[in-house]
Amino acid sequence: MEFVIKLSQFLLSLSILIVLHELGHFIPAKLFKTRVEKFYLFFDVKYSLLKRKIGETEYGIGWLPLGGYVKIAGMIDESMDTEQMQGEPQPWEFRSKPAWQRLIIMLGGVTVNFILAFIIYIGMTFFYGDQYIATSDVKNGVWVNNPVLEKAGIKTGDKIISIDGNSVDKFHEINQKLLLAKDVVVEREGKQETIKLPINFIDQLMKSERATLINLRVPFVIGAIPKESPNKDILKTKDLIVSFNGNQVKYADELIELAKKFKGKSVPAIVKRDGKDVAVNLKINDSAKFVVQQAMLPYDNLEKLGLYKVNKQEYGFFESFPVGIQKGAEQLSSYGKQLKAIFTPSTGAYKGVGGFGAIFNIFPSSWSWEAFWGITALLSIMLGVMNLLPIPALDGGHVMFLLYEMISGKKPSDKFMEKAQLVGFILLISLLVFANGNDIYKAIVGK
Repeated sequence: MEFVIKLSQFLLSLSILIVLHELGHFIPAKLFKTRVEKFYLFFDVKYSLLKRKIGETEYGIGWLPLGGYVKIAGMIDESMDTEQMQGEPQPWEFRSKPAWQRLIIMLGGVTVNFILAFIIYIGMTFFYGDQYIATSDVKNGVWVNNPVLEKAGIKTGDKIISIDGNSVDKFHEINQKLLLAKDVVVEREGKQETIKLPINFIDQLMKSERATLINLRVPFVIGAIPKESPNKDILKTKDLIVSFNGNQVKYADELIELAKKFKGKSVPAIVKRDGKDVAVNLKINDSAKFVVQQAMLPYDNLEKLGLYKVNKQEYGFFESFPVGIQKGAEQLSSYGKQLKAIFTPSTGAYKGVGGFGAIFNIFPSSWSWEAFWGITALLSIMLGVMNLLPIPALDGGHVMFLLYEMISGKKPSDKFMEKAQLVGFILLISLLVFANGNDIYKAIVGK
């Protein structure tokens, strides 16, 4: 069932993005009286699942969910239909239109992607508002549970002061900003210290088994208890461990560190259960584990425990616009930095490039409209930026040649465009194979 939910979100998000992107090409093409021969969601290699011709355009759904397309008459595109280009240019064809009209048609798709992303962020701001813990309110520092970050010099208990010279007001934004960071200023034992992260930090993280970098310091609350756990008859779900071997423990990281000294032993502890203190003897295996899952506490619970203040901000309709636009701009800037890191070999970020498997895996296994729209907005930005890359066969490649034509007054020949399209197509296939090959490799090696 979890697979079905993830797949449903993946296909719905992909369908929305593809249809709206292609509408971005379709609408200006029709406005400029350019014939659109096909409008397809997914690719119809050899056959289509559904198709219907309305007027001069065939609308359909293909069977291969790797994208979609509009086939515009008189244009050299991924269909590589060169026969049409051998005839005399017709007034309804793309090649007969002024360069400025062709430019608008080609930019239509990415324009819609960016507009869609900003609309989603505005809508999410209005409907969900903001709920966050201020970084300044994390008085006892962060929980560093990634060996790569520890090796770089950031420790549990450090307070994050700034990342690359900028303060991070909301705690949940720290992990994202750390991924591309160069310098981190922390406060440790009342003194500030600057930590320089290695240039191949992303590469090191991808080799790590830990997905996150830092967490809030939270109590150890018992979640699921596996049948093979030595504590299955001792602990209960929602138990809160407050004392271990006579030591009061406030945070899970303190408990985990103490447990390392008692491998293979039984240790007296106190858990809070239904508001009462209950004495138990916890069994630690040879790997210093309790063999239980730690429950993830929502923000409201953390506030009830008196650990953190949760800030809740609601926005009116008009207030949502500047806040949503700012969120979209920050995501766009962040993705631009990620691309820069990917194209900088020394960072090793290119090894983390993923394909459809990676996109599928970012959707949650339970349905959440808030998560769905947040992911869709991010994917819309990614689709817009990627399509703007100056690679023949992408919108950015066509735009590049159109700008050349408008500046120089010379239009590239059809033969040149055919060859450029072929080179771009081969390059795209190579990138697709590389990205999805990365997904397969990670699935095989388990990282």
